[in-house]
Amino acid sequence: MNALPNEEETRQTAELLVHTYGVKMNSLMKLMGRERYKELIRVLRDLREPAADEVRIAQMLIVEKGPYLFAGSSEEVRDLRIHLLRQLSEERLMALYERNKVQGKAITSPTYMRTALAKKKWLIGGRWARDFVAAFDFPLVFSGISIPKDHSTDAIQDIEPRRAVPKLVEYQVGLKSRMLEVLNKEQDKTRCVVTLPTGGGKTRVAVESFIDWMQPRFEQGKYMLWIAQGEELCEQAISCISEMWQEREFPEALRIYRFFGGKKFEVEDMIGGAVIASIQQLYSRIQSGDEALEEILANCGAMIIDEAHHATAKSYRALFDRARELAGNDLFPICGLTATPGRGNDETMKLVDQFDAYLIHPSFPDMKEYNDHPLRYFRKEGYLAEPVFILHENGVETEVSDDLFSQDDHDLSSEFLQTLAADQTRNLQIINYMKSIPEGSSSLVYACTVQHAEFLAMTMNAIGRKSAVISADTPKPIRRMHISAFKKGDIEFLFNYGVLTTGFDAPRTDHLIICRPTSSIILYEQMVGRGLRGHRFGGTETCKIIDFSTNIRRHGEPLAYARFLKEWDVKVVGERELVR
Repeated sequence: MNALPNEEETRQTAELLVHTYGVKMNSLMKLMGRERYKELIRVLRDLREPAADEVRIAQMLIVEKGPYLFAGSSEEVRDLRIHLLRQLSEERLMALYERNKVQGKAITSPTYMRTALAKKKWLIGGRWARDFVAAFDFPLVFSGISIPKDHSTDAIQDIEPRRAVPKLVEYQVGLKSRMLEVLNKEQDKTRCVVTLPTGGGKTRVAVESFIDWMQPRFEQGKYMLWIAQGEELCEQAISCISEMWQEREFPEALRIYRFFGGKKFEVEDMIGGAVIASIQQLYSRIQSGDEALEEILANCGAMIIDEAHHATAKSYRALFDRARELAGNDLFPICGLTATPGRGNDETMKLVDQFDAYLIHPSFPDMKEYNDHPLRYFRKEGYLAEPVFILHENGVETEVSDDLFSQDDHDLSSEFLQTLAADQTRNLQIINYMKSIPEGSSSLVYACTVQHAEFLAMTMNAIGRKSAVISADTPKPIRRMHISAFKKGDIEFLFNYGVLTTGFDAPRTDHLIICRPTSSIILYEQMVGRGLRGHRFGGTETCKIIDFSTNIRRHGEPLAYARFLKEWDVKVVGERELVR
């Protein structure tokens, strides 16, 4: 069974809902949200697209909600389930209830059966969900994603080919040599910051370097603590560490510990190995005096901090303080990884000063002209894509006052982003531009809010361009399926808010559409970095970056995109289009 409904299943289900079971536009509007429905109709009219009838609206809802169309406990979903249950004959209804009785209740009236079934908890892939969709001849996918079974005893089994890990390229070999040189020289006193532009492979270089250095220490029960921001980055690190350990063909197994997402393990099961942790869970467990964390810090052989610009936060200070209490003032090797375009910008130098660290960056002894401009080398050699930067200007400048910036991260507040997301004129400009992108392209879109992402995706689906949304609330199986479909080219537009800036790898992305303004150069680099991988690394030769925030200013100055253009050596060649 597919995890997401395909085109035929979507068409079939929409036809059943509207023509067979008589679901009216009013019910569909409630499921979509009346305000979203009104805005969609207005945009379709402005785009001179055909009006949306019940079947078309039903198809949009199915594409958006996927296997969760009938799931949940909202009033709108329960009303839909009751409406459908009313279409069953009493005989079929009673048979359905007999298999899915509500415990503790003796119900004999069909009317009460409908209400009880409609309110029954919907467990994804559970018996009630499967029986419900089967009763109406809906495809089984709408019962939810099934958990893959263990194939270890199947009579027939397909063995996937092992993916060959490509060798490090010349500049990466140089970085690895420098890292090992510092580690061997300084031992536990090692402090280094490795800087490499987004797309340059800093995770791969760091993993290979530290695995080689830590391998004999793992046998002594030591831990390599890899710290990342969020679960996606943690899983990306695990994937890279697993691949590299197998590639090195070490004789012993490496135990990996997931210390994020609320996961726990017993100290008795800890024998050394690689601990991949989120700083959020580390900070939480410091407060609770977690035994496993005490074991990790007391026997830590090395700490690697991915996206190390976060290391100035109080959560890291608490981590270092607790580590010193357990391991002594010398601690253990600490390495920060950061994605910067040159030899070191202000944020990088602050990190270097804070840790009294070695700064390790690409060097080109035989091509000294690139030492101060490494981006030119990476682009010339095809490691990074050539950015084609399009500034979309509507002629109306918006001055943002200081009170519209968050006190927490000094970026634009959620209230301002919500206002921007509701700007109908701006949304129409964004949609019109996306319509002009050739079919078959892969476009990653950063929206102002989750609701903004959902609305833009719904509109693009309505005009026949396959789109999907990923947010922090998207269930992990659905998130993985959408990302996989995007990588394969089955989805043209992948919309998101706040979850695909890091820990996401889709090297063939050829359009990045930035609808969400930011004053953070770090966040901006993370957003555009998703499309900057060059053809030598399986990416593209060029990547179009379309920015819709260029008319927003603070104290008369443009936001982060302007600094990106300067630091990444992107030059103006026209009023609207900028290239390197």
